[in-house]
Amino acid sequence: MPVWPLNVTKNKMTENLPREGASSFASLGELAVAIGFPPDQLSLLATALTHRSFAHETKSISNERLEFLGDAVLGLIVGEYLYHRFPQAREGEMAKTRALVVSERILAARARALDLGRFLRLGRGEEVSGGRMRESILADAFEAVVGALFVAAGLERTRTFVLGQLEKEIAEAIAGRSFFDFKTLLQEELQEEGEKPHYEVTREEGPDHGKEFTVVVYAYGQPMGQGHGRSKKEAEQAAAQEALRRLGRHPFPRA
Repeated sequence: MPVWPLNVTKNKMTENLPREGASSFASLGELAVAIGFPPDQLSLLATALTHRSFAHETKSISNERLEFLGDAVLGLIVGEYLYHRFPQAREGEMAKTRALVVSERILAARARALDLGRFLRLGRGEEVSGGRMRESILADAFEAVVGALFVAAGLERTRTFVLGQLEKEIAEAIAGRSFFDFKTLLQEELQEEGEKPHYEVTREEGPDHGKEFTVVVYAYGQPMGQGHGRSKKEAEQAAAQEALRRLGRHPFPRA
């Protein structure tokens, strides 16, 4: 099985897709070309962008089935990536990471970057109430587009698209940027051996409005990790993260 590098290999299909800001696709056909969607199946892409409110008004097919499929495909692709890339990560750690990477907030942001909202087919009520900008509708549309791409082009092309779109989010999850409660992970790890972590502030520096804290976490009667932060909580998280690395149990060890 493949073991992908952190920086997903790009090709002509994905290298020009937007990462930040809205796209400038003039038509659904241009969007299809950019994401590698077969141009002879634009009707399927249009269905992926059809909200149930529009389908109800026009007696047409909504994107809900494609959304269901896309949710499963997203979970498979991100889960497969984490499984092969990080063989030491536990099931719970991978599940938390996958859930965060494919969260509504992140998928809606990716939908905005592709300007999917402009291509949505909405019912009159949804249109006037701002549905084109609604986070839940955008995230659902992104999932539906993934599902439609899977149906039209298969897993390999869909994997390339998904990993290209979510590369930054996967990298942030791997780096542990606000994605993990390291104190909880450390406590769970030590509890298995009947041990509890103890945190001690060893230094406070700076003025009241800009203090810097240093915290050491102890276990087994010895210091296990040291962390710095602008609050005690932040410093404790950093200390717990370092302790997990020392124990060889960080969710995603450094390469």
